[in-house]
Amino acid sequence: MKNVVLIGATGFVGSAILSELLNRGHHVTAVVRNTSKLPQHDNLTAVKEDVSDVDALAAIAKGKDAIISAYNPGWTNPNIAKDTVVNYQKIIAATKKSGVERLLIVGGAGTLFVAPGLRALETDGFPAEIMNGVISLGYVYLNILTNENDIDWVFFSPAGEFDTDGPRTGKFRLGKDDMLFDANGKSHISVKDYAVAMVDELEKPTHHMERFTIGY
Repeated sequence: MKNVVLIGATGFVGSAILSELLNRGHHVTAVVRNTSKLPQHDNLTAVKEDVSDVDALAAIAKGKDAIISAYNPGWTNPNIAKDTVVNYQKIIAATKKSGVERLLIVGGAGTLFVAPGLRALETDGFPAEIMNGVISLGYVYLNILTNENDIDWVFFSPAGEFDTDGPRTGKFRLGKDDMLFDANGKSHISVKDYAVAMVDELEKPTHHMERFTIGY
């Protein structure tokens, strides 16, 4: 079993990953803003800490097998773009300082290609209300992670849509940089199946210093 740090364990995606980790018997140290939102579990250690504190985060992660980050400063946060870029640089710095070699990041779908040379965020009708968050997380991938060679990182992009209440089927397809569509032309994945694939990657690393994606 792995001993991992999970950042953002009370969020939409983070909570699904937390459940999957605990259900598989892994030991989790959850770094969150509000520990009262976490469940009680023998394999769960709750830590209230700000991800912007590099030294504190590094100390928490020291000796762990991996860090999984579902960090999101909040879609309604007016400073989402700056906070995403700045704090991901700090999470990366803390990972290096801790000596943990593996960093798995909950990525975005905006930078996936939907056609040759055309990324999802460049298409007509892309939701303006989430653009700042999408662009900033895309920047983290395209401009920071792709230049990072000192840690074994992965950026795991979901499908175009999350099936919020969709079941855990364990049946899905994985890809690299192109958005995956089903037979009906829909790009979607349940958050539970996304969590399955994330923990699969933790247990049996297949992707190294690259982005991969998922879909039905």
